[in-house]
Amino acid sequence: MTPAKPRAWQRMLSGRRLDLIDPSPLDVEIADIAHGLARVARWNGQTHGPEIFSVAQHSLLVEAIFAAEAPTSARAARLAALLHDAPEYVIGDMISPFKAAIGGDYKLVEKRLMAAIFVRFGLPPEPPGELNKAVKAADRIAAYLEATALAGFTVAEARKFFGAPRLALKGFAGYLKPLRPAEAQQAFLSRFVELDRLAHP
Repeated sequence: MTPAKPRAWQRMLSGRRLDLIDPSPLDVEIADIAHGLARVARWNGQTHGPEIFSVAQHSLLVEAIFAAEAPTSARAARLAALLHDAPEYVIGDMISPFKAAIGGDYKLVEKRLMAAIFVRFGLPPEPPGELNKAVKAADRIAAYLEATALAGFTVAEARKFFGAPRLALKGFAGYLKPLRPAEAQQAFLSRFVELDRLAHP
């Protein structure tokens, strides 16, 4: 008797069954993404405050930084920035050193999920090189802010690992207050709806 194949899908609260190995855009729902990201902790939960600082909040911060760095950017580009960590709603948020240690398989799963998510919301499966570079730069600035405000890094440590931010940081303080999951979920979902409506009128 041939052994059964291991289950590679996850059931979502929307009722969708998302295949993690070969994901279909048809099984991606923004409500599932918002729910999941609001309950995934950045920094493995090693942050100050009574609540976790979630990937949903991090995503909002990255999109705000991206918009500040590129104020004339298209709404679709801002949507891509908001969704830059969306695969983590099913695979979780691993700190960068562990991602590097795991290597190829994790990256491949993440890439396939990202492509399915982007296609689902009317974006190219792979963002153009310049957009990808700009989002990664915003991501590093967000990591610097989170590291120094929430994760116990000194300024010197944060500059060593993430670089020195090249824009004024005071305007982003409001994004760094850890929220309850339901609040983070709603904030992420509201911003998605706003950007999606503008990107795809």
